[in-house]
Amino acid sequence: MLKIEIDNGSGFCFGVTTAIQKAEEELAKGGTLYCLGDIVHNGMECDRLRDMGLVTIDHEQMKQLHDVKVLLRAHGEPPSTYELARKNHIEIIDATCPVVLKLQQRIKKQYDTGGGQIVIFGKEGHAEVLGLVGQTAGNAIVIEHFDDVKVLDFSRDIFLYSQTTKSLEEFHRIINYIQSHISSDATFRSFDTICRSVANRMPNISQFAARHDLILFVCGRKSSNGKVLYNECCRVNSNTHLIEGPDEIDGSWLEGVGTIGICGATSTPKWLMEQCRDAIVGKKNDESER
Repeated sequence: MLKIEIDNGSGFCFGVTTAIQKAEEELAKGGTLYCLGDIVHNGMECDRLRDMGLVTIDHEQMKQLHDVKVLLRAHGEPPSTYELARKNHIEIIDATCPVVLKLQQRIKKQYDTGGGQIVIFGKEGHAEVLGLVGQTAGNAIVIEHFDDVKVLDFSRDIFLYSQTTKSLEEFHRIINYIQSHISSDATFRSFDTICRSVANRMPNISQFAARHDLILFVCGRKSSNGKVLYNECCRVNSNTHLIEGPDEIDGSWLEGVGTIGICGATSTPKWLMEQCRDAIVGKKNDESER
């Protein structure tokens, strides 16, 4: 008999849950609520909230708005966004994740102190990284991968931070490289700012992927942490497939498997993983009736 298990450790992190709750609370009051960027990197959850009345906008569109409510998602925003809101009399519903907010404050304090290179290990152009770089008036250096560390000036002080959802293992590789190359006359300090609710999912999802014949990783393809977790599943279990929803499940994947594990990213809603489980059950029931 086919066994299907949904990973209890997958699903929205605290920051995303809070942002969605704030959106739902505001939408329940009536009126229009704008969200600056996708509230979560999951198309189906964005569609659900859009049907409730949430209007997603970008920064250019925000410049045209006045006297409205705009929700800032968990990723956070640079100071320029708050300044624009003040200028245009926009009420901000701030859903910035507390972990991200604390990181922004630490980077700004370091920048205001002056001197040295502020380095952020993160994805160039990612919403959270843009907010972090904004704390330094655009002067922080962003490195996406381990090899990028070589662009740094090792004769000058380096202060290293990380996007909250990056790989802890790669972050430590970068630290080790800088420590072995930094000038004896320069200062190097690193700050482990990776969110443990995300980092701790790596070993958990490895164990989960290892105990199933087939893994369905449910995730929006724009999710940064989703890519990291999906790659970990693939490393452990080669029979892993990335899907955004139940419509992408290929019936041929189910042939000859005894156990299926369904998991996802911090941006994957539980209800979507449950829909995928129900779709598999439906496919199996259809086969048995033939």
